[in-house]
Amino acid sequence: MKNLMKSKLLRIELLGIGAMLMIGFVNCKQPADTSKSSLDPISDVEGSFKPIFDGETLQGWRGDPVYWSVKDGSIVGEITPETLLKANTFLIWEGGQPGDFELKADFKISEGGNSGINYRSELVEDVPFALKGYQADIDGKNTYTGQNYEERKRTTLAYRGQQTKITTQPDGIGVRDYVERNAWKGLNLEKEIGDRAELGAMIKAGDWNSIHIVVKGNVMKHYVNGQLMSEVHDEDTKNRMESGYLGVQVHVGPPMKVEFKNVMLKQ
Repeated sequence: MKNLMKSKLLRIELLGIGAMLMIGFVNCKQPADTSKSSLDPISDVEGSFKPIFDGETLQGWRGDPVYWSVKDGSIVGEITPETLLKANTFLIWEGGQPGDFELKADFKISEGGNSGINYRSELVEDVPFALKGYQADIDGKNTYTGQNYEERKRTTLAYRGQQTKITTQPDGIGVRDYVERNAWKGLNLEKEIGDRAELGAMIKAGDWNSIHIVVKGNVMKHYVNGQLMSEVHDEDTKNRMESGYLGVQVHVGPPMKVEFKNVMLKQ
């Protein structure tokens, strides 16, 4: 009798263990949550990125040939001692005025260089090849690379390492009057993405780096080497732009050189 009871108990325990193992196996088979923010970067496999630079010519772009050329498969922007600038100049993409988009490129800049990639920008009247608008900043000393700087308008919208909310100026005040110390007074820090210096250390000085700009609605994200560097939520309905020109910059200052290659756009 005792042996019979033991046998029954053993069978019950084995059935219980088996059920637990089956439940665990089914749970393991459940699909992982693959949902992600619509603002997350999209890989080349998932998205439809298309080249907007052919690697050989500046066809589809316009700018001052004194400063822009193609060498060794790269767009080159260069200032020499003989060609110093009086105003920032751009090489402007002629293929449209994107609103929501992603842009990927590789860049390399000289130590004293100052550059950037403008988007959702306007042409500047009376200044040839000039843009005003959002810019993914790039500089040779990696002090500002990755931040969001609005050229000729609201200036700094997010320093590297910041997620910000941008609000408008009070009525009766001009755009330039609401700038202080080269930053927009309506810059509201929402969250620290990371330490500014530590993020800067991820950028290779004097070497090739990748940049990825993700723009949707009023949110703009700048990635360098796969790392989110800045994020702007622009709630300034007076001044924000919904679409506009793309362009790359050489900045007033000492002789410099900036190079761009593998320039890809997804709309």
